[in-house]
Amino acid sequence: MPLDQSFVGRSWPPTEPYLVGREKIREFARAIGATDAEYHDPEAARALGYTDVVAPPTFPVAITMAASRQIVNDPALGLDYSRVVHGDQKFAYARPVVAGDALVCVNTVDDITSRGGHDFLTTRTDVTTEAGEPVVTVWSKLVQRGEEA
Repeated sequence: MPLDQSFVGRSWPPTEPYLVGREKIREFARAIGATDAEYHDPEAARALGYTDVVAPPTFPVAITMAASRQIVNDPALGLDYSRVVHGDQKFAYARPVVAGDALVCVNTVDDITSRGGHDFLTTRTDVTTEAGEPVVTVWSKLVQRGEEA
């Protein structure tokens, strides 16, 4: 069953704020092998002009993947997550994520296309502070593989 095209342009209500913790940043940095001092040491981050440790550039995926459940769990969309593979990820930053940020996500379906029996779902997550300051926009492309005959 193809994905419901009427979802293109649909947005969901903002998520509850996610408080970015220093230890979460450190854990993420260790998990991806990012050893830069500003990801681990508050003094090193302050020396570079940040208020606390700064998150590696791909850190927002930890927040936006959870937020995107608003989309992928909507049964009306018709997404069978057991057939989904990750196709692409893109980040556009207004400013870095720093420990102490309280971030809110707004999810939107940007595009749905079908090619070669597969459905391609492009989502956009606009990440802001609670006050509405833009931080990063994250695009993710999910590919729903075609059903086997």
